[in-house]
Amino acid sequence: MKSKLLPLKIFHFTEDILSSLSLVLTALFPVLEVIARGVFHTGVYSSAEYVKHLVIFVTFLGAMITSREDRHLCFAVGIEHVSPPWKEWIQTANAMLSVVVTLFIGWSSVSFINTAFSPSDKLGFFPLQWAMYVMPLGFTVMLLRFVSHAPKGVLFKIIAASGAGVIALLGFICGPYLHFMAWPVAVVLSAGLFLGTPVFIVVGGFSLLFFGLSQGSFEIIPNEAYTLLTGPNIPAIPLFTLAGFILSESKAGERLVKLFRELFGWLPGGLGIAAILICTFFTSLTGASGVTVLALGGLLLFILMENGYKEKFGTGLVTVSGVGTLFPPSMPLIMYGIVAQINIKHLFIGAFFPGCIMVIALAVYAFMTAKKDGVKRVPFNARNAILSLRESLWEVLLPVLILVVFFKGICTLVETAAIAVLYLIVVETLVTRDIPLRKLLTVCVKSMPVMGGVLILLAVAMGLSYYLVDAQIPQHLAGFTQRYIHSKLLFLLILNMLLIVAASLMDVYGAIIVIAPLVIPLGRAYGIDPVHLGVIFLANLELGYLTPPLGLNLFLSSFRFNKPLLSISRSIIPFFIVLFIALMVITYVPAVTTGIFPLLHISR
Repeated sequence: MKSKLLPLKIFHFTEDILSSLSLVLTALFPVLEVIARGVFHTGVYSSAEYVKHLVIFVTFLGAMITSREDRHLCFAVGIEHVSPPWKEWIQTANAMLSVVVTLFIGWSSVSFINTAFSPSDKLGFFPLQWAMYVMPLGFTVMLLRFVSHAPKGVLFKIIAASGAGVIALLGFICGPYLHFMAWPVAVVLSAGLFLGTPVFIVVGGFSLLFFGLSQGSFEIIPNEAYTLLTGPNIPAIPLFTLAGFILSESKAGERLVKLFRELFGWLPGGLGIAAILICTFFTSLTGASGVTVLALGGLLLFILMENGYKEKFGTGLVTVSGVGTLFPPSMPLIMYGIVAQINIKHLFIGAFFPGCIMVIALAVYAFMTAKKDGVKRVPFNARNAILSLRESLWEVLLPVLILVVFFKGICTLVETAAIAVLYLIVVETLVTRDIPLRKLLTVCVKSMPVMGGVLILLAVAMGLSYYLVDAQIPQHLAGFTQRYIHSKLLFLLILNMLLIVAASLMDVYGAIIVIAPLVIPLGRAYGIDPVHLGVIFLANLELGYLTPPLGLNLFLSSFRFNKPLLSISRSIIPFFIVLFIALMVITYVPAVTTGIFPLLHISR
């Protein structure tokens, strides 16, 4: 048995090494570029080319690991409550659908590579065409793992593996009647979205369906994926993700909690305010409020309850306090900027004050609750505050470093992300020594399922976006909406409601990739500033995470605090109302977002 598992372990180890090496090199080249530019007034030869093609490796090797861990972004409504026989058949159908889509897109990527690159094209000294075969390799490995993740039993595995053959046979028989088959296929894909099929498979399936109906070329899907992944700002996504994982794997959270407790605990409601600020701070760096709940939830709840806050209040506060997605260098902000083609620096600036409004709204509620319940304050101790600041100084300086080098124009966004990674590696391995050097590989591998899941979805979605734009679907949708909704204010209210519901059903990255391309033309049609629309979009997504009964953070909080979902839902209701009021201010007072630009003399 061990001899059979040995080749598999070797393959897994090779995946881990190659993906981590690709990620490290993606961070190393921009750092070398900054050093060469600053010291020698030159650059590193072909640095940008190396980085943008290394992202291809990070994407597809990461997607392979995501499949290995069975952690692709997906949404399943109550599938865990389905009785075993039906559940196994649903999982088999998901595996079969995944096999079909990965096979077709993988085969298309081979054709794309053979036609788009010639043997003479080089990436340094390496043939570019050979390097790009990581795309079909990634789809092939994912296909095999979709089969392996089918329920146990030979029958289930055979059905999952035979999916492509069945589709090919149906295509041969029903080829002349493809248009009649479109609706059943669309229904199957839509059902798969709500029954656990990975979102990138559903998106890729719709892309294949639409290009097939229009007799377009399937090679457009990998072509658009390549175009997007080699974009100038894309490397910032895996780099900031890695920075967030390094931070979350260290004891930085504990040090920051201690610092904020010392700085704000003496104020009325100060410990609640401190919890809000630390969650916001941590979420802005990790890019995910759910990570904040899991990483800091237990410690923060203990401190709040120890100092007189009720358990219900503490649980609700920790669950909703991750509003840091509106503060740089938040990953959702970067991804929305890429999808919407907005200047990311403008998005960072525009989102800052709306983020402050949400934080202040929560802080005011924490203050009022503390006054009402007579919560005791922590006496201010200057010595303890200085000691806590000294302990956490390196983490506190990180956002300052990011803001200075990026907003001063010293570094590009990608270079800033690379410097953040290098800074955290030095701090957490050599200064605080929270993470031994030998464990850096483990941290890189832990971050891969997130990177792979997000980047493969982003890559495949570009094919669908290409079709929608080419078919002028967003423009038709905007025209239809304007015929029935004449008021801009009413449109914004309806948009808020729809986005909150959608965000409660989807991951933030899936919502950005799938919904944003449809919403952006609508905002343009109603004259809404693109940055303001982006802030509205992301603020709604954060509320969607908290919307009962399906908001993601509710499930994570239920898991972290070992409490029923209904109990968690009740605890967040007053916080949800407070945040919804803040959302209305952000939505209907656009000056909160756009008013800063004239003051800073920023031309847009």
